[in-house]
Amino acid sequence: MPRTAMVRGALGAGPLLGAGIAAGQPGPGVLAALGAMLAGVNDRPGTRRKGLVHIGLPAAAGSLGLLVGALVAEVSERWAAVPVLFLVGWVSGALSTRGAVWSAAALQMLVATTIGMGMPLAGPAWVKALCFLAGAGWLVVLRLLLRAPRARGATRRSGEREAVAAVFDALANALGALGGPGAPSARRALVAAQQQADEALRLMRLLPWPRRAAGTDHALAARFGAGAALCEASIALLWEGRPVPDAVAEGPRRLAAAVRSGGPAGTLPSPPPDTVERLAFDRAVLEAAVVFDRTTAVAHAPEPPGHSRTKGMNSANGADSADDADRMKGADCTKGADRANTAFRPGLFTPAGREYGLRVALCVSVTATVALVLHEDHWYWLPATAAFLVKPDMGPLFSRVVNRFAGTVAGALAFVALTAALGGLGPPLVVAAVVVAGALVPLSTRHFAFQTAVITVLVLSFVHTAGDTEAAASRLLETFLACVIVLLVGHLPLVADPRVRVGHRFAVTLRCTERYLRHVLDAPGPAGGRQRDDVRGLALRGAAYRALAEARAAAETVAAELPGPFGGRRHDWPAVAVAAELVVDAATACALRVGNGVPRPSSGDVERVTTALSVLADALEDGHRTTRPAPGPGPRDCRSLRDVMTQLHGIHRLTAAGPAERATAGSVARP
Repeated sequence: MPRTAMVRGALGAGPLLGAGIAAGQPGPGVLAALGAMLAGVNDRPGTRRKGLVHIGLPAAAGSLGLLVGALVAEVSERWAAVPVLFLVGWVSGALSTRGAVWSAAALQMLVATTIGMGMPLAGPAWVKALCFLAGAGWLVVLRLLLRAPRARGATRRSGEREAVAAVFDALANALGALGGPGAPSARRALVAAQQQADEALRLMRLLPWPRRAAGTDHALAARFGAGAALCEASIALLWEGRPVPDAVAEGPRRLAAAVRSGGPAGTLPSPPPDTVERLAFDRAVLEAAVVFDRTTAVAHAPEPPGHSRTKGMNSANGADSADDADRMKGADCTKGADRANTAFRPGLFTPAGREYGLRVALCVSVTATVALVLHEDHWYWLPATAAFLVKPDMGPLFSRVVNRFAGTVAGALAFVALTAALGGLGPPLVVAAVVVAGALVPLSTRHFAFQTAVITVLVLSFVHTAGDTEAAASRLLETFLACVIVLLVGHLPLVADPRVRVGHRFAVTLRCTERYLRHVLDAPGPAGGRQRDDVRGLALRGAAYRALAEARAAAETVAAELPGPFGGRRHDWPAVAVAAELVVDAATACALRVGNGVPRPSSGDVERVTTALSVLADALEDGHRTTRPAPGPGPRDCRSLRDVMTQLHGIHRLTAAGPAERATAGSVARP
């Protein structure tokens, strides 16, 4: 149970609303409480820096949306809201394809724009936006001040240390699962842990406040770099498919314990180096042992007051600074990861961005039109409900609609029952209800219906304070109308084609893999040895796995959708995800084998495979509307690249063929 987050929720919106009422300014109090409530929805577990970004960016976007909405309400007539919401909805939907934080920011921007236009509150637009931002800032302050109690021996960097240690724990689990049915899922957990640690260290570098001990930070980054090399080698072991002795998995667990304690790792077992993949893992284990030995003194070192960056670096690295700098290049691949992934980030004008944007824009503009017909004031509920429902990246549409309506009914009935039981709600009781509901917000994130019920109580309390005391009954009807409209508009042919929504994600995965293979196979390096500066290779591989995770999530969402006019289950997207995983794994294994002495594939073979990746990515991008040839035969002399071509054949059959051929392709794609 997130007790600390619940305390922050209780101290967030409620006191702000109470302060506004006590000052005789209920409007600003409502807006500040609204900003704190939406910030509380994004108050998730993680490091302090992660919390700042995941709360701060959506809050800034929400403040901008509220400013735009309030300005439109001030300078134009009410029907201008429809085209404005269409435009903002389009931008919001398109931005949602860029990742979870951007999605949360886009949602808050759209909801706040709707509230700014549809909730009549006194005051100029800039004051409203400032009140909203101040409420979110108050929760950020609470996030910095109220943190979960530290375990004994924990330090300021405990969040980042735990993220890095989780990589080694996941690596141990992946090694233990080698050769068994749980190996693919263990590998996915390993990649997810690595990406979370990568984000934590990147934010630690970008947001050094309140203090920075450079030597300690660099030691942690160096240890993460050793973990990244071990993860790469373990994926090659997964591709090889042979189990390793149980003792091998104990090595990463010792490394995880060393990261948490800052101490040495001790003896690290390794599998017999009887294959290239195992030889690569053995070398990675040896490098990890060296890195952990060199950074033990730094990790143990206290952080004296006035610790300067230069002094910390000199004392931390000492005579080994040059060697550790090379390892830190591998650890600091986040600098190249953003550059590697930028070219593939979906935007406003990509197929996925257009499809997402059009879906959201149509839903919110249609519901806004209906709301303006039904209400003179307080018409924001219909389009705001549609905004929460229609976001395609937040789960299957039908289940979200059902849970949203059920949660709204439960929250409205709870609010009405509370009002009836207490004979009306005065300001103290409203503030008390907001305090209790605010405390439940972190707990409610586990289920969308529960979260909707809690937020419904909060919003009804806000509008009650703003003067709309009979809102509960009308909100039920408006929620029902929003659910119906979203179901109808959300399944229109132009905005519900899974070939665009999911195919684009897999196209990004294949393009990242193509760039990774071109980098590691085209770049000249010393024969039989790993290139020292592999920052870009690590960044490109990370971008491929990041895109793969997003593609798998989109595939699982589409598989749970109702069949639409294009047939939501026309393609076996989960099987495509399996094949795409094997493509990226085989590419990683190829890079590792070449880096450890296996002869480099011929330039003709490399060109044939990378071209096949590019052509199939183009086909997935446009939903196979343009006929393209199937991938050719795989190289004879490179087993890993041959595996890449085999899985590309499977993806092509799964996404471009009839049912019988798809069944055959599925049997090829599944390991």
